[in-house]
Amino acid sequence: MSVRTRVAPSPTGDPHVGTAYMALFNYAFARRHGGRFVLRIEDTDRARSSAASEEAIFEALHWLGLDWDEGPDVGGPSGPYRQSERREAYTQHVEALLESGKAFYCFCSRERLDAVRREQQEAGQTPRYDGHCLSVDPDEARARVAAGEEHVIRLAVPGEGTCQVEDGLRGTIEIPWQQVDMQVLVKADGFPTYHLAVVVDDHLMAISHVLRGEEWINSMPKHRLLYDGFGWDMPQHYHLPLLRNPDRSKLSKRKNPTGIDYYRRRGYLPEALLNYLALMGWSMPDEREVFSLAEMIENFDIDRVSVRGPVFDPEKLDWLSGQHLRALEPQDFAARFNEWASADRLASLIPLVRERTERFSDLAGHVDFLMGDRAPLDTDSFASTKRPPEECRRILDHVLRAVEPVESWQRDALHEAISSLATAMSLKLRDLMPTLFIAIAGRSRALPLFDSMAWLGRDLTRDRLRTAIAALGGISKKEAKRLERAWRDLW
Repeated sequence: MSVRTRVAPSPTGDPHVGTAYMALFNYAFARRHGGRFVLRIEDTDRARSSAASEEAIFEALHWLGLDWDEGPDVGGPSGPYRQSERREAYTQHVEALLESGKAFYCFCSRERLDAVRREQQEAGQTPRYDGHCLSVDPDEARARVAAGEEHVIRLAVPGEGTCQVEDGLRGTIEIPWQQVDMQVLVKADGFPTYHLAVVVDDHLMAISHVLRGEEWINSMPKHRLLYDGFGWDMPQHYHLPLLRNPDRSKLSKRKNPTGIDYYRRRGYLPEALLNYLALMGWSMPDEREVFSLAEMIENFDIDRVSVRGPVFDPEKLDWLSGQHLRALEPQDFAARFNEWASADRLASLIPLVRERTERFSDLAGHVDFLMGDRAPLDTDSFASTKRPPEECRRILDHVLRAVEPVESWQRDALHEAISSLATAMSLKLRDLMPTLFIAIAGRSRALPLFDSMAWLGRDLTRDRLRTAIAALGGISKKEAKRLERAWRDLW
């Protein structure tokens, strides 16, 4: 059997380190077996998907050296490779499910669905669709659809018994059908949900092995039903352990930097990041920790993948990055530094520093917090704001929330978001700025703040806000609830 693997990110934000993690293992598996690695863009979320995010995915994976054999930009025999361009295939296949009774039209209103789920939760039951529209005669359902009645298409799920599926890392997995929701397959807007699209795409693209995160284990029964409904063989699935925060929660941008661009801007070598991600779920036969991507591929054995949830440790990543940097020949070290501190990147700083510079030697003091780390902070660092620590924490917490939805991470958009926040908090912008200056720059006076935040990028900015909050004593669970209420009350 020809090995074909894929990575299928959604273009709905900055490329996530978890995407790199999954891409790495699919890439290594395909290369180890002489197979092909496919990039598919899952862009059926029309409200959140963007061309800019898609381009950022391409750039991030190329930077890491995880080049694909087939994809939206390079083409291939199984295209198109964007789900938004594959609607006809989904429509044809869901029609077959409707004809066989494996799927059905659902006309339930949002109000009815919410009421049913509330009743189930109050009764201590697993919230799931109650099958209300299963009893609608198929001819009647088609007539209602033809008349323009709003509807979705759902997957028919057995009411009793247990689903058994095989996982290449975990063996047989059993999930009672009563725990499986009658999943929406096609939304009211006619676009497929993930579950229909991923099964149809994986089959039509002849994907042989699926390496994905363990959060998808509970979706296996739905996918089993779809494969069986179509009469298709299911690819071999391997559910990899999720990257985790120190508290064992799923790695998230609220607690750690998760954007691939963050690590590139900080000056990590891509091979060091790949080395670290490999160690998060796999080990070399000789247990050595420093190795290249080529060495990983040469030695890759799926049976050496561990299912224990790995904790993302920035200090271990720093150590690995140092190992890879020090292994470079001097001329290579210089070349890689020049690549990081590129002429274009430095040129973008000139408008910020030119009017503040009398000698070139002044530049280091102007840009140190941009090119390097911000000065370490503690509670005393914020003394010049004349605000108590809890008030500084409130400001920084609300700034984090305010910039979260900013799509275009540019000076004007950031200025608008934080100005609106200051107004909502009944503060003048100039009164909010000192706390923010210290959090971002480590001092009360620095280069223009919003330009600096734009230059640092989304993840590095958020990281500085989070670490500034930690320097101010951190936020307890009780305070977090209070801040959440305060935030809601602003709007």
